[in-house]
Amino acid sequence: MNQKFARPSRRDLLVAGGLSAAALIIGSRCAFAEPADVEAEIRKLFGAKTMESGKIKLDLPEIAENGAQVAISFEVESPMTADNYVRSFHVFADGNPLPTVYTYHFTPDAGRAAATNKIRLAKTQNIIAVAEMSDGTLYTAKSPIKVTIGGCG
Repeated sequence: MNQKFARPSRRDLLVAGGLSAAALIIGSRCAFAEPADVEAEIRKLFGAKTMESGKIKLDLPEIAENGAQVAISFEVESPMTADNYVRSFHVFADGNPLPTVYTYHFTPDAGRAAATNKIRLAKTQNIIAVAEMSDGTLYTAKSPIKVTIGGCG
């Protein structure tokens, strides 16, 4: 018995091409941010403003057994009054596919500049936090974290 194989239609070829392109794009996302990428992101947000240490308390584990869910808490020392409050708080990771992890925005009505969140980390890296005060002053803190099993892949 002689079997004939059907030729793929133009639609089949377009779908296969689209899936291949999507696989290439997703595969290319495996590149990780570097410390220079985090610096560039911070420069994009704040220009060349100087940053001071202090006022930020970061709470995260030294070792994350699973990078898929890493608990991180922060608190910024501030009276949170109309004249003196935390305007925004940014968290960056220098080993994730994208350097910006998250951003919080505050008003004096918040009462306190603090939050807890879970983040995904791809590998062992540094967590960098930047707090922007209402007067434009910037504070920063940095904490290394060892990730045993990456959570971004």
